[in-house]
Amino acid sequence: MSEDFPRDIGANDTVLMGVDGALGRIHLNRPEALNSLNLDMVRKIAWEIEALESNPAVRAIALTGEGRALCAGGDIKMIWQTGRTTPEAALAFWAEEYRLNARISHMRKPWLAVMDGICMGGGVGLSVHGSHRVVTERTRFAMPETGIGYFPDVGSTWTLARAPEHLGFWIGLTGASIGAADTIAASLADVMIPSEAVPGLLSDIASGRTVDAALDSYSVDPGASALKDNAALIDRIFRIENIAGIFAALRADGSDFAMATLAHLAGKSPTSLVLTLHLLREANGSTSLEDCLDREYAADATILAGHDFYEGVRAAVIDKDRAPVWSPARLEDVNQAALLAAIKPRPSLFPRLPSDSLQWKEN
Repeated sequence: MSEDFPRDIGANDTVLMGVDGALGRIHLNRPEALNSLNLDMVRKIAWEIEALESNPAVRAIALTGEGRALCAGGDIKMIWQTGRTTPEAALAFWAEEYRLNARISHMRKPWLAVMDGICMGGGVGLSVHGSHRVVTERTRFAMPETGIGYFPDVGSTWTLARAPEHLGFWIGLTGASIGAADTIAASLADVMIPSEAVPGLLSDIASGRTVDAALDSYSVDPGASALKDNAALIDRIFRIENIAGIFAALRADGSDFAMATLAHLAGKSPTSLVLTLHLLREANGSTSLEDCLDREYAADATILAGHDFYEGVRAAVIDKDRAPVWSPARLEDVNQAALLAAIKPRPSLFPRLPSDSLQWKEN
């Protein structure tokens, strides 16, 4: 964070808010945890959005992060610790996070998410639903949840399902980390600017320049996209309706990219792969982000009652042995019918979304 960042609260806080001319700033300030979100941070961001959006001097709001990440995800340690004994605490976190994701999609002012560095999980939820999504040469974007026995959430089933040529299905199922060009190719970001140009971009917007004009000035060619180059293969294979069929088609193709994709899928939770594909296919027929968030929220309760999430977080975050033991361990042993039947609809997180809730319109 630059020393001249305008602060309305203490520098030691996990979320900093400021107003710099015409620009409102929300800066995630938990670098030791790669700015991962806890419940307190979710609530602060939600409060700050309301304050900045109601400020007539503010024409746009920028989200940035301290250090190597915008945001690496949500508070999975808390969920791992509480999910078995007090699942309502974990569900309460997701409920507030998902409402924040939806709120960002209905901003009345431009929301500029600067995905400089690591942007995963919860960070994706703070970014992709906004009006202006920026990546840099440092961007590492991922929804890695199938590797921890979970599934892409924070409304990402909505955005991933709408990526062209099933690129979002590839991203959500493999959990692979991608760079700027691939993120733009999947319609999960809008432009790339050099990381060194971020201060200048924000300064121009603060001085009154429109977000669109400023981005046009600083944007650069993101270069080649491996996903775009292999879009025909991805589209042909990831439209298949079941995971076993996707695996078989990748093996039959045999190309370097197909084999690399199989390597990404290897070791992922079989249950998570089945559930993720189901949620993405369901999202294809959804009419709103809120519908997808409600569906993800219902799936959360099922995940908390299962095995793989706790084992995946243990292996990746707690013990860090990177050797999860999934149950069931084989894709063919996943009872998809029973898994999907266990997902029970829950009361909507968005019972009274205002009918006049429109996204921003820049003058």
